Amino acid sequence: MDKFYILANLQKDEKLQVTEEIEKYLKQAGATVVTDTSNNISSENIPKDTQCILVIGGDGTFIRAAHGVLKTDIPMLGVNLGTLGYLTEVETSQIYPALDKLMSDEYMIEERMMLEGTTLPQGKAERKAVALNDVVITRVGKLRTVEYRIYVNGEYLHSYQADGVIVATPTGSTGYNLSAGGPIVKPSASSIVITPICPHTLNTRSIVLDGNDHICVEIGPGRKEESETAEAVFDGDSTFHLKSGEAVCIARAKSTVKMLKLSQISFLETLRRKLGE
Repeated sequence: MDKFYILANLQKDEKLQVTEEIEKYLKQAGATVVTDTSNNISSENIPKDTQCILVIGGDGTFIRAAHGVLKTDIPMLGVNLGTLGYLTEVETSQIYPALDKLMSDEYMIEERMMLEGTTLPQGKAERKAVALNDVVITRVGKLRTVEYRIYVNGEYLHSYQADGVIVATPTGSTGYNLSAGGPIVKPSASSIVITPICPHTLNTRSIVLDGNDHICVEIGPGRKEESETAEAVFDGDSTFHLKSGEAVCIARAKSTVKMLKLSQISFLETLRRKLGE
């Protein structure tokens, strides 16, 4: 490949030192490069002949970029200027070898599943949003637990009395889901993880479902049948407000995110390194 689009996060690369190094190296090798530092990530700004989107930043930058370029179907590669960097494969010390592999077509493309959530608020129009990492349904307002009723494929499964519920993809299993005590799932797996946030029972655990299952999370009634308020947040960005009796329904999205993989390092080895073992 020789046509690149660079998305740089100015908060991570303030002086554009890393971005300019990459741009210079690619151009010296004869590649075409377009750089975007606007933080206004949109597929409309990307040339149609682009073969690779390079994301300079951390996992949060990568997720925002994935949302912005979803309609392009162009594979992405992240350069990690953040902390853990589960999604951004390339560390700054390995930039040049990574660029050489890209230009020599020495890579694989890995598709990651996404989730699509739909809400049907009473008396309002249907709303939809997608998530690469997770959909988090949490309480709003008073610091008290809320009842979250879980339905799978139309069948009642379980109720969580908790601060919230995380519905995560395998990609998102190493994010908020992991912090809340949920399991780590191999990124290439077809599954959906449901993890309660601070549940008020000792025997409550995460649930791992098939990637083709349809999940609805309904907000239960509050104390003395009062109406509770909650919100469903998609990848920490799009937010839908809910109240008792309303639900967000979540299923595998038709869209996927294409990620470039350069190394032969297994997911387990990557995980071991990130966890500091």
